[in-house]
Order: sequence, then structure tokens, then C-alpha cells
Amino acid sequence: MATQTESVDLVDGVTVQRFARAVALAAVISASAYVSIPIPLSPVPFTLQVLFVFLAGLILGPVWGPISMLLYLTAGAIGAPVFAGGTGGIGVFFADSGGYLLSYPVAAFAIGFAAHQGRELRDLTNASPFGLATVLAIGTVIIYGMGVPWLAYVLELKLAEAVVIGALYFVPFEIVKLLAAIAIVKSERLDVGP
Repeated sequence: MATQTESVDLVDGVTVQRFARAVALAAVISASAYVSIPIPLSPVPFTLQVLFVFLAGLILGPVWGPISMLLYLTAGAIGAPVFAGGTGGIGVFFADSGGYLLSYPVAAFAIGFAAHQGRELRDLTNASPFGLATVLAIGTVIIYGMGVPWLAYVLELKLAEAVVIGALYFVPFEIVKLLAAIAIVKSERLDVGP
């Protein structure tokens, strides 16, 4: 007796590819958190995490970029040592850097939506550097707009003081990350795929 088998794709290849890229970016941002340099006079260290938030929005777009950041935050929330300095656990969200972390999916969405001009991915290699810089500046404002008030609340600081120690000290670093993200995305070698 012959039996007939049929192959069924439960998830299409494009979705699998995008999920794999989201997981890979979550892994890279996790590894980048180990580059944690204390900043004198600031409780928040310098890390490369914001660079990967930028890249999540630019490379993965407004759907998979935030998913990547949520995967990263979930790994940290369950205790994986993926936050700055190798910390992890739900308590990190209630510490001084919690607002910054929680802003990552929001910023990735905004960057992705603005850069790709909607939900569908488009090739950004020919995008205007000024336009990309503007989009990333908006993402930066979202990150600091959520992070600084939380920092002020947790450390019982005046908002102006929190802006100085939680944002202004970091402006030169954010400019470098912004330029690096643009250079990476505009590189002809980067394939953002379907």
C-alpha cells in the first residue's frame, strides 16, 4: 500500500529569514552591552547598545526591529546577563537605566517606520544621509525622552540635572553612533533582503 505525503510550510521563508535576523540583532546588542564604560559624573555608562537600536530600525524595519529589541529585553528580563556590564533580571528595568532600555522597541519602530516610509522594507543604500541622520536623531530623542525622566525619578533628581548627567554627556557618543549606523546601512555590502 502506497502512502502519499505532502509537505506543508507552516511559516514562509521570508518570515523565517526576518525572524532569524531579529534574533541575530538581539544577540549582537546583547554582546555589545559588555562594552560598558563608566562616564565620570553620570550613573549611566557608555555602551554600544544605541548603535544596534539604530540598526534594528534601519535594517529590520518597523516590524522586525522592535521585535528584535523585545527579544533582547525579554532575554534580559528572565535573567540573561545581556544588559550593560553583564547585568540581567527584571530589577534592571526599575534601576536608573530602565527607561532607556524600555525605549528601545519604541525607537526601533519609529526609526524603521520613518526610514522605510511605512511597514515595507526598502533599500536604504541610496537614501539621503541627511534624511537618515534626521530619522536617527528622532530615535535618539525617543531614547533620551524616555530614559532621562526615568533616571530623574529613580535617582530623585531635578529634570534639568538628569538631562545633564543622563543625556548631554552622551551627545558626542551618539553622534559617532549615528554616523556609524549611516555608514553601515549605506554600505553596498549590506543586504537587507526581502
